[in-house]
Amino acid sequence: MDYLLHLAILICIYTILSQSLSLVAGYSGQISLAHAGFYGIGAYTTALLSVNFETPVLLNLFAALVLSGLAAFVVAKVAVKTIDDYYIIITLGIQVVIYSIMNNWQNVTHGPLGIPGIPSFTVFGFAFENKLSFLLLSALFAGLVWFILYRLSSSPFGRVLRALSEDEVYAKSLGKNVQNAKISSFVISGMLASIAGVLYAHYISYIDPTSFTVDESIFILSIVIIGGMRNLKGIFFAAAFLVLLPEALRFVGMPSSIAANMRQIFYGLALIIVVFRMGKPNSKKISFFKRKIS
Repeated sequence: MDYLLHLAILICIYTILSQSLSLVAGYSGQISLAHAGFYGIGAYTTALLSVNFETPVLLNLFAALVLSGLAAFVVAKVAVKTIDDYYIIITLGIQVVIYSIMNNWQNVTHGPLGIPGIPSFTVFGFAFENKLSFLLLSALFAGLVWFILYRLSSSPFGRVLRALSEDEVYAKSLGKNVQNAKISSFVISGMLASIAGVLYAHYISYIDPTSFTVDESIFILSIVIIGGMRNLKGIFFAAAFLVLLPEALRFVGMPSSIAANMRQIFYGLALIIVVFRMGKPNSKKISFFKRKIS
């Protein structure tokens, strides 16, 4: 039972990460490979504050949201001036920078040794120590993130994001501030990703830089692609599928070394799919957005 609960918790964490990325990759049409960096900022913020200063976890969560939001704002201000491949390269570079800071700033992050002894997630004296209680907590945060993104996507702001992802020039011609919309979506996405980092750090009780690499960003993007760029429910099922797939392969007798590498194959397949989709001509009519956002 603990094993199943553990997998369910991981599904909730990756659902938060991938749904938050869908706001940028799906709605505003910006493919980002920096998401694991914001995930790591959340995890390291709560870990350092909890271990070194014993601060309350809700304060740590707030600090993680602020720091990841500031980092995302700086990245977005630079990346928003570029498009397509250049945008991806900038976010990839930021991911590498964040990982390098985690791995080399040993006086603060302890480098490759990581940070052990992270306490349990405790709110008002109640500690979420067992897996069942932590699953309920993770599901609560996953539901909260889904609700926030659902409301955003249904709002005028969400319609502006869809419009600029389809035809940025036309969105500008309607008087929409495209640059601010892109920056806002990236900041919100990065802040929501930090929530998953806070949950992960308190659940595992140990973090190191290897959990926040470029491969992790690609995995999160793979979930978004397989689930559907703007399909929040589909992203949940895709997260469950990719998290459970290596475990299912182990149950059928496939060696662990091979089963673990199967996930890498799905990374590649997902990237092929996204390149294929990006290369297809857009068949949607711009009149739809004229009615919706004008």
